[in-house]
Amino acid sequence: MASPDFETDFEPAHGSTVQLAPDIQRITAPNSGPLTFHGTNSYIVGKGSVAVIDPGPEIESHYQALKETLTGREVTHIMVSHTHRDHSPLARRLASETGATIVAEGEHRSARPLFTGEINPLKESADTEFQPDVKAGDGDIFQGDGWALRVINTPGHTANHAVFGLEDRDIVFSADHVMVWATSIVAPPDGSMADYMRSLDKMLERDDRMYLPGHGGPVKEPTKFVRALRTHRKMREAAVLDRLQKGDRHIDEMVKAIYRDTDPRLHRAAALSLLAHLEDLVARGRVETDGAPSIDGVYMPN
Repeated sequence: MASPDFETDFEPAHGSTVQLAPDIQRITAPNSGPLTFHGTNSYIVGKGSVAVIDPGPEIESHYQALKETLTGREVTHIMVSHTHRDHSPLARRLASETGATIVAEGEHRSARPLFTGEINPLKESADTEFQPDVKAGDGDIFQGDGWALRVINTPGHTANHAVFGLEDRDIVFSADHVMVWATSIVAPPDGSMADYMRSLDKMLERDDRMYLPGHGGPVKEPTKFVRALRTHRKMREAAVLDRLQKGDRHIDEMVKAIYRDTDPRLHRAAALSLLAHLEDLVARGRVETDGAPSIDGVYMPN
């Protein structure tokens, strides 16, 4: 199956500050893993008064690296893209120390209610204690000395996911919506494939020159890359329909066929991604299932 041109050559420089532009710095947290790549990227925007984007997980060395880089500067805003534990938890501590305003789309929530008897497989990854000081609406602008960030709501990876556009610079801090190293995890009930695809289309309405994502390096040709991501997801949907036509009835069967060349450590995430596709296909009348869509459900082509 064709994929976007993923780029995995990335030096995280854990504990160090990487200067990406005169007014943009990156510090990568040391939380490497199969789903986080080399760790979560925290960004600092501005010079004198600054915004911190996604302060990251509760890792002391990462917090100290942020503090050291922020010494002598006023932190006015903490912008949180979404409420996963690798992105949002340090917001509380940093705000307490600096007096900054925490800005996010909202608290953690699922894209849909749990079905009867359903257990949320990603419950432990959610920062359910997160509370923003300001709930940002789509298009809201927050600004400081020499910078302005526009909130662009992009549900899909999570229901409350947002990215932040640096005004007049054609740069977007794309968090987990678009990353150059891999596709985003879209896993029900927290995530929604229908929402994710609409959010990709929304990004295609813009004309940005670069994305700075939540994991990995910059996306340098974002329009081309987002189109490729969209094509990749439609091809994945076609692969699901093909497996159903060939007789597969369960997600685990489809994972073995569709993801046969994928690291087995990612098969659980792959299964959740296929569930997201199947939920969308059921909603559109393309697929039938025995009750509410579930990871253990039986699926049939319609």
